[in-house]
Amino acid sequence: MNTATALIETPHVGPLDWRVLLRWLRKDGLIDDEASRATEKRFHGADSRQHPLVRLGSLNLVRAKDPGKGRPLDVEALTEWLAARVKLPYLRIDPLKVDVGRVAEVMSISYAERRRALPITVGLRDVTIATCEPCDTAWVAEIEAHTGKPIKLVVVNPLELQKYTTEFYSLSRSVRAAIKSGETSTLASFEQLVELGRSNKQLDANDQGVVQVVDWLWQYAFDQRASDIHLEPRRERSVIRFRIDGVMHNVYQVPLGVLNAMIARVKLLGRMDVVEKRRPLDGRIKTRNPGGDEVEMRLSTLPTAFGEKMVMRIFDPDTTVKPLDALGFGAHDGKRWEEMVTRPHGIILVTGPTGSGKTTTLYSTLRRLATDEVNVCTIEDPIEMIQPSFNQTQVQSNIELGFAEGLRALMRQDPDIIMVGEIRDLETAEMAIQAALTGHLVFSTLHTNDSVSAITRLEDLGVPPYLIGATVIGVLAQRLVRTLCPACKQPDEALSREALGEFVKPWRLTGAVRPYKPVGCLECRMTGFRGRAGLYELLTVGDVARECISPATDMARLRKQALQDGLRPLRVAGAMKVAEGVTTMDEVLRATPGWE
Repeated sequence: MNTATALIETPHVGPLDWRVLLRWLRKDGLIDDEASRATEKRFHGADSRQHPLVRLGSLNLVRAKDPGKGRPLDVEALTEWLAARVKLPYLRIDPLKVDVGRVAEVMSISYAERRRALPITVGLRDVTIATCEPCDTAWVAEIEAHTGKPIKLVVVNPLELQKYTTEFYSLSRSVRAAIKSGETSTLASFEQLVELGRSNKQLDANDQGVVQVVDWLWQYAFDQRASDIHLEPRRERSVIRFRIDGVMHNVYQVPLGVLNAMIARVKLLGRMDVVEKRRPLDGRIKTRNPGGDEVEMRLSTLPTAFGEKMVMRIFDPDTTVKPLDALGFGAHDGKRWEEMVTRPHGIILVTGPTGSGKTTTLYSTLRRLATDEVNVCTIEDPIEMIQPSFNQTQVQSNIELGFAEGLRALMRQDPDIIMVGEIRDLETAEMAIQAALTGHLVFSTLHTNDSVSAITRLEDLGVPPYLIGATVIGVLAQRLVRTLCPACKQPDEALSREALGEFVKPWRLTGAVRPYKPVGCLECRMTGFRGRAGLYELLTVGDVARECISPATDMARLRKQALQDGLRPLRVAGAMKVAEGVTTMDEVLRATPGWE
C-alpha cells in the first residue's frame, strides 16, 4: 500500500516554483537531464520576483524530443504546456472580447495583482477568470461568493496577464473618474472642456480621466490594426467600435456623458468647433503610434437621434501610401495602369464605394508621379493626408470654395497634374474636362459599381458624350477583400480547378490553382483572415471605345469593346486571387458586383 501511494504524484498546491516546473518538464520529456542540471545551476544562486514561466522562457530551452525543430520553449509554449498539464483551457487574451467595463466589478486591481488573476467575461451563468497560477486557487471560493456565480479558470501567458491587468483597470479607473467629474451633464462637460482649451490651464485629476480614455483609445486602435474608430451615442450605454479588416468590432461601452466628453476632447485636438453639434463637421489630428511613427486621423461628426456621432479614420503611413507595385495590381493591369498614368493629359477616374481603397491608390500613384520636374496640385474635401510633395487645397463651403472654384483657381497655378477629390456635379465635371483639354493630367473619383458605369454617370451629370470621349482615358474600379491568415490557412480540397474555371467563364484560368480556406487561430482572432488586398478592374478608353460613347451610349457594345481592350471584371480579378490562395470565393462574391 505504501509503495502504491509513493508512485502517485502529489499535486502541487500554491504559487508555482521554477523547481516544480523544471521537474515537470523533465518528467514530461520536454527537456533532458543535462538541460535540467544547467538550469538548476543557473537559478540556484538567487531568487527572482519574475514569474517562473517568464524566467524559464528567457532561457530559450530546446525541446529534447526534436532539437533544432519546432518552436523553442518560450513563455507562450511553456504556458500552453502548463495548461495541458493541469487540465485547464489555454487562452491567448483577445482584448476585443474582454468585458472591460465589468472587470472591476469582480475584483479590485490590488486583489487581481496579488492573486495574478484577471476577469475576462462576466456571463449570465458563470465568470471566466484568466490566471498564470493554476495551482493557487484558494481565492476562487471568495470570488464565487462575491459574484454568486461559478468561476471558470483559464491559463494565460503571465506577460499578457500583467500587461492587460494594468491596461484594463487603468481604463476602468479613467472612465469612473470621468463620470465622477460631473461629465454626466452634457452641457457642463462641453463648457468645461471649452474653457480648458481656451485658457491652457493645467488639467486637474478629474479631467485627466477623459484625456486618459482618449489616449488609451488611440493606442489600442493602433495595436489592433483598426482602420476606423466609431464613437456612437445610444440611449443607455454608448458604444465604441473599431473597423478591423473591413469588419466592425464592439470594443467598449461608456455612459453617454463620458462619450460626449471624449468627442469634445477629440474635437478640441482636431481644432473643430466644440460647441457646434447641430451640423456635420470635419477635422484632422496628427499623432504617433506605439512605434513612434506619425499617424494622421481624419475626423468626422454627425448629429444623430441620441447625440453626436464621431468617426476617426486612421491613415497609417505603412498601409495608406504604398509603392505602386505593392498595391496588388496583377501583372496585366499593373502594366496598363503604369502606361495610363504617364500620359501627358486626360482624365483618369477611380471608382468604388466608401472604404474601397480609392485614397490609397490615388495617393500612391501621385506620390510616384510627384517628381521635382512636375507641379502636382490637389483640391480635396477633406484633405486625407498631408503630403509634402503635393500642393493640397481644402474645400471650404462656408467661403464658397468648392471643387469647381478650387479647380478654377488651380488652373492659374501652372499645374501639370491635378487631383480633384470627387466629381459631384456638372460644374466640377466641366472644370475637370477644361483642365484635361488644356493639357493637364486630371485624377478624380466617382461612386459607381464598376468601371463602365462611370461613363453613364458622367452623362447623367450632364456632360456631353463627345467631351467624355475626348478627355477620359481610363477608369479604375476597385474593391477590398479580406486576405487569408498566413499562419492558419489550409488547402481547400472542396474547390476544384473546374469549379473555379466555371465561375470565370468565358475567361480561362492559366497557371496553378491553389485555393485555401480560412481556419482561425490566435493571430487572426479566430476569424481566418488578416489584412486586405485590392481587386482592380481597369477600363482603357481607346479609339474604338470612344465611338461607343454617344448621345445614345450602347452600354453592351461598350462593355464588349472594353473586354477586347483588355478589361478583366472585378470577379475575374478576385477569382485569380482565390487561385493564388490569397482569399476565398465567398469574400470575392461578397465584395464584387456581377458582370452584366
